[in-house]
Amino acid sequence: MRFIALDTPKPLSKIGLGTWQFGSREWGYGPDFERQAAQIVRRAVELGVTVFDSAEIYGFGRSERILGAALGDDRPKVVVATKILPVLPVAAVVQQRAVASAARLGVTSIDLYQVHQPNPLVADHTTMRGMRTLQDVGLVGEVGVSNYGLRRWQVAEAALGRRVLSNQVRYSMLDRAPEQDLLPYARQAGRVVIAYSPLAQGFLSGRYDAKNPPTGAVRRANPYFLPENLERGAALIDTVRQVADAHDATPSQIALAYLLRHPNVLAIPGASGVEQMERNAAAADIDLADDEYTALAEAAKRFRPVTGIAAMPAMLRARFGNPTGK
Repeated sequence: MRFIALDTPKPLSKIGLGTWQFGSREWGYGPDFERQAAQIVRRAVELGVTVFDSAEIYGFGRSERILGAALGDDRPKVVVATKILPVLPVAAVVQQRAVASAARLGVTSIDLYQVHQPNPLVADHTTMRGMRTLQDVGLVGEVGVSNYGLRRWQVAEAALGRRVLSNQVRYSMLDRAPEQDLLPYARQAGRVVIAYSPLAQGFLSGRYDAKNPPTGAVRRANPYFLPENLERGAALIDTVRQVADAHDATPSQIALAYLLRHPNVLAIPGASGVEQMERNAAAADIDLADDEYTALAEAAKRFRPVTGIAAMPAMLRARFGNPTGK
């Protein structure tokens, strides 16, 4: 396992484990997944993974409980991260919710406590006042944000009066907006970009195509998995496969290696089983050559999916069915 070269109380592994699927029925993993989740967490610890990310909204607290129980005695050794859903995130509420999350996780201190989304109505100075108090009393180690633009990340840090260590954002070969400003800032300022959905919910795994679309509710709601977009993405997946073959790796591992090439990026893919966790962890050891990275970047730029309003008719047909296609 490789680690981010930053001064943090505990090392930050380049590959972490995202736990949205723990206790969340929308992923469709079935009632026995809690047992599998514990096995995934145990194997991740064995492989040197140190960052485990949850949120109070994941399974309405079940993800935190499952993660905390699975970590057991290893909780003090790893970076336990979670997120507050910022509904009325004033200082007192932030403090109360942190206490509740810590109890579910079974920890005396949350290593990284993040604001899940920017609140358009509540300024960061009141949220960060609560975070600062949590740090002062030792209930929170590092503070992070999620889904913040660069300017608001910097404003939040100014409001905290200390570093806001991380910004957790959607980042993959399909969602490359963080490369424009967040990644350069993280490197210059000694901060971390945590990449969620680093495989674009499995689009980059090569498992799906127009004739073999995903079936789960989460992926069906993602326009990337429209048949037209799966067809448009075939050339990108071919390029990923070519690079994967050169490294005796999987497409997913190459998609992760693309992100991890940046020194201040930490990726938190989920895992539906122990073998997937093992493959994800192994991606941290893949070194892409300059020409391979360039080929991947160029192929990603050429992929132009149908998204936004233009994708709505097809999304509605996919959701409710329309054999005429009209």
